[in-house]
Amino acid sequence: MSIDINNESGTEVDEQAILDIARFALDRMRIHPLSELSVIVVDAEAMEALHLQWMDEPGPTDVMSFPMDELRPGKEDEELPQGLLGDIVLCPEVAERQGRANGHSMDAELQLLTVHGVLHVLGYDHEDPDEERAMFGLQKRILDDWRAARGDTGPSPAPTTR
Repeated sequence: MSIDINNESGTEVDEQAILDIARFALDRMRIHPLSELSVIVVDAEAMEALHLQWMDEPGPTDVMSFPMDELRPGKEDEELPQGLLGDIVLCPEVAERQGRANGHSMDAELQLLTVHGVLHVLGYDHEDPDEERAMFGLQKRILDDWRAARGDTGPSPAPTTR
């Protein structure tokens, strides 16, 4: 799995954890190991510009996803296609506020947002209540399993992004 992380935010983030959880989520979703993903970490000003340009909404958001080849999770016993997954854009300033409000660190929030972004590039969404339950349930399972594999204790951060 080729995952590039580019931190343009000026904020120190745990890039290794972002890389690890993105790889874990993609493996869990049975994405071809030669597929490519880009994660870009930006400041609030850059995120606000993207949010306005692509969603027509003011203010910075926590995570945005830009799918490329529309790859979908693989199924058991099927040949996995490879390709460009797309870009995930994270904003540590927003993640820090959300994490603090929910009793966990900015890095823990960025890990949750990375899984959220991975699911979006794989076609998951949360526009209606059924989609939201499915996506957020899967997001929690992936995050819980990754944290358990690392030996992290305590509950995983609850989703804050809608």
